This record gives sequence, C-alpha cells and structure tokens, in this order.
Amino acid sequence: MRITLCDVGPRDGLQNDPVQLEPAQRAELVDRLSATGLPRVEAVSFVNPKAVPRMAGAAEVMSTINRKPGVIYAGLILNGRGLDDAIAANVDEVHVAYPLTNTFCRKNQNVTLDEATVIGQQLVEGAKAAGKRVTMTLGVSFGCPFEGPVDPGLVVEHARLAVAAGADEVILADTVGVAVPTQMTQLVPATLAAISGTPVGLHLHNTRNTGYANAAAGLEAGATIFDASIGGLGGCPFAPRATGNIATEDLVYMLDGMGVETGVDLDELIRVSEWLGGVMGRDLPGLVHRAGPFIPVGTD
Repeated sequence: MRITLCDVGPRDGLQNDPVQLEPAQRAELVDRLSATGLPRVEAVSFVNPKAVPRMAGAAEVMSTINRKPGVIYAGLILNGRGLDDAIAANVDEVHVAYPLTNTFCRKNQNVTLDEATVIGQQLVEGAKAAGKRVTMTLGVSFGCPFEGPVDPGLVVEHARLAVAAGADEVILADTVGVAVPTQMTQLVPATLAAISGTPVGLHLHNTRNTGYANAAAGLEAGATIFDASIGGLGGCPFAPRATGNIATEDLVYMLDGMGVETGVDLDELIRVSEWLGGVMGRDLPGLVHRAGPFIPVGTD
C-alpha cells in the first residue's frame, strides 16, 4: 500500500504560533521538507494578513522556494482574492477549505455555512478553470467546538458537492482534535462510497491524544491522503484551546512500521524537526524527533 503525505507545517503549523517566521525562513522550511521525499507541501495560505499575521508574505514565500521536481507546492485559499493570489503565485495545487458549522464559519470566514458552501464551489470551479489541481478540506468534520457533534450525513453531502464542483480529492478535517477511531471507520467508508473514484484523506490534530490512532483507523478504512505537520506544530487561530497537528515524523515512523510506503526519509524528517525547534527556540510537540528512530540492539 502507498499513501500520499502532505506536510502542512509551513501553513497550519505556523499560522497560530507565538513565533513569527519571516517569508525567507518559511521558504527554507518548505525547501527542507521537500528534500525529505515528501510528495506534497502546503507551503502558504493566501489569507488576509490582518486576520492571520503569521501567514503574511505568501507570494514572497512562493517566489523564494527552490522548487523540486515531483513535489507539489500547495496554497490554501478561502475566497476569490485568495484564488487570484494563488494563481498569480503559481501554486501547483489549490486547497479550498471551509468548516461545516455556522458558528465556525462565522468565526473563521465571517460567512454562514450556506454562503461558505457556494463560495467553496465557486473556488473549486475557478481553480480548475485555471488548470490547477484542487483539494477540498471540510473543517470540523468530526466535531465543532462551538456546536458539538457534526452529522456524518452533512459531511458526506458536502463531499458530494465538492466533487460535483470538480475537486480532485476530499480531506476530512478533525480541526480541533475531538475524533476517535470509530468515527474514522464509519465516516471514511461512507464518504468513499458517496464519491466513488475520488480519493479521501484526513487532516488530524492530536489535541486529545487520539490523532495517531485515528490515522491508523482511517488508513484501514480507506483513506489514502494524510496531512501532518513537522514537529507536531499547529492549531486553528479561531478555535479555543486548539493545539497541534499530528507530527509528520511520528506519522511516518508509524506507517514505516506498518509496512506502508510513503517514500519519505524519516532520518531527514527528524533533522528538519530538530532544525525547526532551534528556529522556534523551544522543543516541538512531536516525539520521534526526540526519541529517534527504533534501532534494535546489535544492529547498525
């Protein structure tokens, strides 16, 4: 089995962090990640810098990175201005996102869910018209901090709408880390059945220490794309008590041990995480970069 990993550290990992990294530093992070064998990096977010100051200078990041052949450099967008900027910056892939509750939509994008749905479809169509691959990420698919549980049927319906608009894949996001493995085994197959032929992935946070169990359950349930963040950084600035994504190196360690092919060099990922911890001036939440890969006694 082979799956696709997308490191979202340069975007989700940094967007709510106390430390501000300048565009040149963020570009260096993207370059270091692309050198590990990762097939995809979510490099930037084209959002209003007044709302998310950590993501200012997205165009500069994109113009500074050293693009590696075979790596997809993606940008997140929420509105038409973001789409225009993403196209101008020549991202390889557009990531469209909106949450599936009215309250979160209001806090995150200042629109209702119905409005966000229409905007999302228009963005997908616009990105496809510009020749871009498109991922649709459905936020709070497993639960909302403001409205509680989210109806799985609603998630499936929005996945259908995304694919009808032209999305190449759908990511189910556990935006605030509330999900448990049984939700993966139920919602991933239901979504796959509804959008037959379109890949389904997962964007997981480890807020309540269930992220890796959810990844394993989602893999068994048919998810083939996984977002993760180097060092386990991350958290939505519009969600209370939001904490980090699952760590890319921890996920790769688990997948390697399960015999799942990722094409990613774990040792190199660990080095990137160690470097980033130095840049941020603190220990990062992930564990594998601290413990190291497992090397049995008596082996090289």
